[in-house]
Amino acid sequence: MKVLVVGGGGREHTLAWKLAQSPSVDKLYAIPGSAAMSEVAQCVDIALSDLDAITDYAKNEGIDMLVVGPEVPLTEGLADLAQSKGLAVFGPNKAAAQMEGSKVFAKNLMKKYHVPTAAYASFTDGDAAKAYIKEQGAPIVVKADGLAAGKGVVVAQTVEEAKAAVRAMIEDKTFGQSGARVVIEEFMEGPEVSVLSFTDGETVVPMVSSMDHKCALDGDKGLNTGGMGTIAPNPYYTDDVAAECMEKIFLPTVAAMQAEGCPFKGCLYFGLMLTPDGPKVIEYNCRFGDPETQVVLPLLESDLLTVMQACTNGTLDKTEVKFSDGAAACVVLASGGYPVAYEKGKEITGLENGQVPGAADVTVYHAGTAIKDGKLVTNGGRVLGVTATAPRLTAAITQAYAAAEKISFEKLHKRSDIGLRALKALAEKQ
Repeated sequence: MKVLVVGGGGREHTLAWKLAQSPSVDKLYAIPGSAAMSEVAQCVDIALSDLDAITDYAKNEGIDMLVVGPEVPLTEGLADLAQSKGLAVFGPNKAAAQMEGSKVFAKNLMKKYHVPTAAYASFTDGDAAKAYIKEQGAPIVVKADGLAAGKGVVVAQTVEEAKAAVRAMIEDKTFGQSGARVVIEEFMEGPEVSVLSFTDGETVVPMVSSMDHKCALDGDKGLNTGGMGTIAPNPYYTDDVAAECMEKIFLPTVAAMQAEGCPFKGCLYFGLMLTPDGPKVIEYNCRFGDPETQVVLPLLESDLLTVMQACTNGTLDKTEVKFSDGAAACVVLASGGYPVAYEKGKEITGLENGQVPGAADVTVYHAGTAIKDGKLVTNGGRVLGVTATAPRLTAAITQAYAAAEKISFEKLHKRSDIGLRALKALAEKQ
């Protein structure tokens, strides 16, 4: 089969790496891909925004399956366009992708179908939003309704901070139209869990759980980023919690989307908070999480393409999805200044053919790199995801950091405590 991965970041590098292991994949393509992805795929220089060019290329090349990584092409209808041209695609259509494309849609869906989530209100008027904040008090959460590259959420510790977030989104249009409407939510407390899941619109199969580390600095300090590292499995996600999530969140969500006439097919990401009142949904994503994918897919023992095909043709209930009993840890190496201002074009050393030489059970996924004058250089805020797998989490974390220490570039920034909270949770269990 010919498979085309849409995207060019760390998530897509991981997807391509995993799909390349499938015996059913004869040839792998990537649009636009990256220098690192070219090791396993033929990269095609087409802009992600040019949906017609992407689908026309896939049609002309005889692509058997499109695998869409980023959320923007999905929310803009890439799956619909591909299907109209007779192409199979792993990823939801435009109507289903609203689960991520509009937080108001997602919150209203949960309210209508009694899926546990934070209490909320939505606003397009800044003054009304600020009055609501004053009435509710702080801490409180302000979210831009639309896509904002993972940066449209403010967990405000004071009323003034929350009002400032509303001003930035609605009045100053920091996120353009994405912030023209805001959702204001109650502040929830508890451990966070990311659960990616495969679904064919009826059946839902959760993947191994994971824990993201969003803040830029150690101790969960600093600005929110797209993710500074991940571990899997998440020790807070016990068998009992998993059963409760399946009953109260996962199955009701998939059934709700079907009832609304927009069944979700693809990878549905559940961002969960394990509150004292039970698990609640923080957010849905309509695609694989980044950098959660970098620890989840290395633990997948089943053939990824087979599972993706089952999601597109409605046979997931008849398909085995098996994960390793081991653990994985990913340490993100970022450019200094990320997630605000950072420089590109810094030479990266310590890698051979994009990987750390001699580091067994370690894979480096490239999120923001490029080749310039024959040298590997930085080309983004998050540059590399150094992922290790091992039978136990302690070993995976140790190996990931040992490999990360061998890589260097000017102004490299990484957290030194990825997985520490998970190890403490495991110790408390014993």
